Amino acid sequence: MSHKQLVLSGMQPTNTLHLGNYLGALKNWVKMQQQMDCLFCVVDMHAITADAGYAKPQELVRSIREVAAAYIAAGVDIKTPIFNQSRVPEHAELAWVLNCVARLGWMDRMTQFKEKSGKHKERASVGLYTYPVLMAADILVYRATHVPVGEDQKQHLELARDIAGKFNNDYNVPDFFPQPEPVITGAATRVMSLRDGTKKMSKSDESDMSRINLTDDADTIANKIKRAKTDPLPLPASKEEMKGRPEAENLLNIYAALADKELDSVIAQFAGQQFSGFKTALAELTVSELEPVNRKMRELLSDPAEIDRILQTGAARARAIATPIMDEVKKTVGFLP
Repeated sequence: MSHKQLVLSGMQPTNTLHLGNYLGALKNWVKMQQQMDCLFCVVDMHAITADAGYAKPQELVRSIREVAAAYIAAGVDIKTPIFNQSRVPEHAELAWVLNCVARLGWMDRMTQFKEKSGKHKERASVGLYTYPVLMAADILVYRATHVPVGEDQKQHLELARDIAGKFNNDYNVPDFFPQPEPVITGAATRVMSLRDGTKKMSKSDESDMSRINLTDDADTIANKIKRAKTDPLPLPASKEEMKGRPEAENLLNIYAALADKELDSVIAQFAGQQFSGFKTALAELTVSELEPVNRKMRELLSDPAEIDRILQTGAARARAIATPIMDEVKKTVGFLP
């Protein structure tokens, strides 16, 4: 079976999206949709796997709309299906079948569960434990062939490949599911915290000063960059000089990604200068890039009914792909004659 090229990607509606999400994912999505068919999902079913995600229904409704608005404001064309995962019940249906294909030993090796559950894994939800199987279902229910992933999701994509292969083998249906390929994106895919250059910029960081939110206004962005942690040395003149200086590396990477320039070019542009002048230039560049996104998000969020309509339309289009594939799965495993 030859599988049509299709990209599937999504983000959780937990907390506000930030610069790392924009540079690491959204900007690349906009480029990808020009190259092949795409589906962009708000993964709300994943959002309730952790304590912070459930028992706050109104907050989740707001967050789903905000993430969808961010997709559109960043340039994702609504001709590409944008939908929240829970509107497509085939995700959950396939996840159950794949739960019966996956093996406990595979799940026990998932490092993200260990990190997120901490010292008290017996208190973690079963949903958090089986999160990677639902992610596999998200991909395979559309027979997606390409998945943009960061470093923290590579292991989950490998699991999806293993599950797809085992399903194909167990039911003697060679190539029923494709082996989804990772799409590793370019510069600044891993944007680091403004307070600690060794840690990834995160929606869950307690310090709001550690990240630039897509909802921040121009003054807030400029202030956060001005107060971003640096070291006492001038800016490095080469990548070699940048080693051991994570904050300098992070800020230079952000500038390169926003300006669509090679890192070497940015290093040469600011070599030997003080951080104060560089931060001013970085703040101006960041505001010029994000202010239109921020403005468009506010405009979209002022009409929540329209966002809901876009999500509903996107879900209907996604189901048109997923339903016949899920029907084939049901026939394959014996649920349907």
